[in-house]
Amino acid sequence: MKRFFQPVEKDGSFKKPTLSAPSSSVKECERTTENVYAAVDDEENNKTTKKEPLNFLTWNANSFLLRIKNNWPEFSKFVQNLDPDVIAIQEVRMPAAGSKGAPKNPRELKDDTSSSREEKQVVMRALSNPPFKNYNVWWSLSDTKYSGTALFIKKCFQPKKVSFSLDQTGSKHEPDGRVILAEFESFRLLNTYVPNNGWKDEESSFQRRRKWDKRILEFVLTNSDKPLIWCGDLNVSHEDIDVSHPDFFAAAKLNGYVPPNKEDCGQPGFTLSERKRFGSILKEGKLVDAYRYLHKDKDMDCGFSWSGNPVGKYRGKRMRIDYFIVAEKLRGRIVACEMHGHGIELEGFYGSDHCPVSLELSDENPSSDGN
Repeated sequence: MKRFFQPVEKDGSFKKPTLSAPSSSVKECERTTENVYAAVDDEENNKTTKKEPLNFLTWNANSFLLRIKNNWPEFSKFVQNLDPDVIAIQEVRMPAAGSKGAPKNPRELKDDTSSSREEKQVVMRALSNPPFKNYNVWWSLSDTKYSGTALFIKKCFQPKKVSFSLDQTGSKHEPDGRVILAEFESFRLLNTYVPNNGWKDEESSFQRRRKWDKRILEFVLTNSDKPLIWCGDLNVSHEDIDVSHPDFFAAAKLNGYVPPNKEDCGQPGFTLSERKRFGSILKEGKLVDAYRYLHKDKDMDCGFSWSGNPVGKYRGKRMRIDYFIVAEKLRGRIVACEMHGHGIELEGFYGSDHCPVSLELSDENPSSDGN
């Protein structure tokens, strides 16, 4: 979610991240990664190895580089303990490769200047250590330190295809690197950083968000041949239960501006128009909000994924805008969906204004129809 209430923090000077020693579970994962392809013809091995990812994590890092410099030991330990098969990151906020005036390569980190080379080295060094060295990573980056997504998939799971736009066109990337789509044998995984609705009816705010929602609905409806797992910062709180202070967010204004359409009034992410469109996407696309499916009641402590600045009018104001949305066909396989941060002190947020959200699915059951 766009941090409209305070300036974006600048990247600090490099501090080499301190990394925890790998646990026995990580070592075991390494052995599995090294052996999985050699053992592909071993029937007994195939019986005990997951064929496809079942454990997922999504997180808006609010600058991946800053998290590596300032919060890496804590986040590394969290990932090590959770041991997800897939990690989806939003707001990477590292620029794409390509010198000034030249075409950009959104799949590669910029390294054509001394500062960008140093930053890339910081990232690569962090990712070369456990637990992250057990993952392949795909990047979709903006031209500048803005937006961007990343997708980490354990090396023992090879997607059939990875694309970077809702159109699924080979080399095409969404503007600002907002999409990574991985296709597996039995499902598709969509990692998105959805544009913030903003406060005004202009091309960079309301209109941009309307176009995005329309395209997402079209994508869902035209790709129904495989079940979808859609995760990321979706920048919308669907119902009143999904925000800590519904009246506050419904009446929120920026500099006293009131949109001409009443349904566009209020906090970005909680306007009636956004919430209606999101509801239509779920209904028409036959999709299920995994967290709300398991957690029916409001949880004022652990029920929100974004938290406002501890100083000022947003203190204690929270929203649930990070999701796992799954196809109804997968509903019966949802084992757990949890948010891993709580409180106005942002415990478990690891330096971001968002906390990680996890999803666990059970093994595929051929007799499960989602009912």
